[in-house]
Amino acid sequence: MSDEVQPGQVRVRLDLSYDGSGFHGWAKQAGGRRTVQGEIEDALRTVTRSQETYELTVAGRTDAGVHARGQVAHVDLPEQVWREHHEKLLKRLAGRLPRDVRVWALRPAPSGFNARFSAVWRRYAYRVTDNPGGVDPLLRGHVLWHDWPLDVAAMNEAARHLLGEHDFAAYCKKREGATTIRTLQELSLERGADGIVTATVRADAFCHNMVRSLIGALLFVGDGHRAPDWPGKVLAAGVRDSAVHVVRPHGLTLEEVGYPADELLAARSREARNKRSLPSAGCC
Repeated sequence: MSDEVQPGQVRVRLDLSYDGSGFHGWAKQAGGRRTVQGEIEDALRTVTRSQETYELTVAGRTDAGVHARGQVAHVDLPEQVWREHHEKLLKRLAGRLPRDVRVWALRPAPSGFNARFSAVWRRYAYRVTDNPGGVDPLLRGHVLWHDWPLDVAAMNEAARHLLGEHDFAAYCKKREGATTIRTLQELSLERGADGIVTATVRADAFCHNMVRSLIGALLFVGDGHRAPDWPGKVLAAGVRDSAVHVVRPHGLTLEEVGYPADELLAARSREARNKRSLPSAGCC
């Protein structure tokens, strides 16, 4: 599969953010449900006065209720459309898009760029508070309330057992034909001066519900219901554990997407399309 742009087209990179509270996730859905992709594609069609819809490809599809601060997408536009509209396109989108989604930058993408397959990592943050009084009303749409005191040191100890390349089947909602092998590059938690505990989660990619399941397991450790080695044992078992809860989506934000140097984009895109497998057990 090639990422060569068709003749007469320009691949445009979009950097964007959104409050996921009012969306049924990123991806367009049947039945008229409101989605981030649908809103941006509708706005793009309107401001370019086009008859056709130019479809977006995104770095990471977010679920209903999940936010994004550093989302990345691309769209292939006819050269004539880009030439005619690019100078005013950003401002026109700002005037047409609803207030819970913003496009911050639009620029021609380097050769070989694919917003999804060229990415080398995605970084999420999950925010939770154990304040006995609950969540600051001004932050209620972005912070989960956990009504047990949390031991952040124990959670960080548990997180270390999950780092590296593994089959995360125990923490993912299985999808037909999709691999659950991922490389978890960072999983750490820190309590801020405001008492909010922020979990930073970075991986080459994530399978469905993976971040929210990992956080659910760590919360069980943090509040003393499980020992720090329990999340690692669940991972090794390779099957869903009923004690691992998928936490609510509103505490989760896609913060940033990382890409390699321009000359490595095409190679990374080809590599990411290969179905992954773990090395065979045993020696030889």
